[in-house]
Amino acid sequence: MRLRLAGAVLLSAAAYYVYVPLPSGVSEPWKLMLLDALFRSFMQASDVAHALGVCHRVHLLNRVVSWVEVIEARSCPAVHVTDSELGGVPARVFQPKGGKQPKRGVLYFHGGGWALGSGRMRSYDLLCRKMAEDLDSVIMSVDYRLAPEAVFPDQYHDALAASRAFLSSPVLERYGIDPQRVCVSGDSAGGNLAAAVAQELSSDDSIKVKFKVQALIYPVLQALDFYTPSYQQNQAVPILYRPYMARFWLQYLGADPSLEPLLLANNHSSLDQPAIGANIRSKLNWRALLPAERRKHYRPVVKETGSLGVMGKVPQLVDVRAAPLLADQEVLGRTPKAYVMTCEFDVLRDDGLMYVRRLQDAGVAVTSDHYEDGFHACMVFAYLPMMSSVGRRSMNNYIDWLDQNL
Repeated sequence: MRLRLAGAVLLSAAAYYVYVPLPSGVSEPWKLMLLDALFRSFMQASDVAHALGVCHRVHLLNRVVSWVEVIEARSCPAVHVTDSELGGVPARVFQPKGGKQPKRGVLYFHGGGWALGSGRMRSYDLLCRKMAEDLDSVIMSVDYRLAPEAVFPDQYHDALAASRAFLSSPVLERYGIDPQRVCVSGDSAGGNLAAAVAQELSSDDSIKVKFKVQALIYPVLQALDFYTPSYQQNQAVPILYRPYMARFWLQYLGADPSLEPLLLANNHSSLDQPAIGANIRSKLNWRALLPAERRKHYRPVVKETGSLGVMGKVPQLVDVRAAPLLADQEVLGRTPKAYVMTCEFDVLRDDGLMYVRRLQDAGVAVTSDHYEDGFHACMVFAYLPMMSSVGRRSMNNYIDWLDQNL
């Protein structure tokens, strides 16, 4: 009897910890709850380790990721897999065996808030294998440096160096890649790097080979407004909670983590900030850039007065290399044809949708692929153990778009 009672208590406690209220439309809510409980456990353990001075919270998280997810480069009957370098940056290369020559090529940047993850993770390895096989294309997954050891612009410089190398004649010839059919892509923070690289290289006349398309998967593109409708609607929706995104931004920009409450209150982008003029504000004016069905009943949160010292301490907040949404229209107009995936239950939804609108206004052909039941990072959870249905659906549609447009 006592064992049964103890078991019931433990089961109830576990259910209480796992359960979080979710929007009714989110895909497979119990799977997401279990995934979130696992993530929260790791995040809380890393916070404790950080507070006790054992190690930086990011180091513990990456150790767990490496132990659970990172796998060796192993070839299979359809795809040859090797670890190499691009412009001095580590990369995993996936080459389909046989098929037509020359091949299409995709350069991919993984997500993880510029601080977590690796292209050698099982989830990214499986994604890139599938892309290589289904597209009969060479896929190169880049392992750029991570925070806290590396901060902006280190990750951007790694992405740029890898991109320049990828587009160079020696690399294209070595891997048999068609220079007219190359793509830059990435998810989340990797989508940020892909967008920034696409902007830079499309305006660089010294680069002979240009990306034909850019494919951005729920990208993070700005850090001036933490009260977009999607930030308000999804602030407590797993797995990317609103405070986590502010923390990731501060880590990426090498800023004081104590600034997190100021960012979350939009004090850093108040109207009295001299570094943020009307031109910059127009580029993230979601009342003009978002359709009515995404704006819903939400209202902007714009402070008349804020914390004037923040922009001086973190000027990178308005650097277009860190925040591609803030790029000028002329720059956007030179970027390649685009695919932008967004998810309804993701704080970053509106970053992507605003970028879609800004690209369209600049004359760029854009496919906006929105998932009404999607959540942040769903695509990388398409495989076991989660086997997310929206993850699998979004991954297949992403690959189909590449097949039709690259």
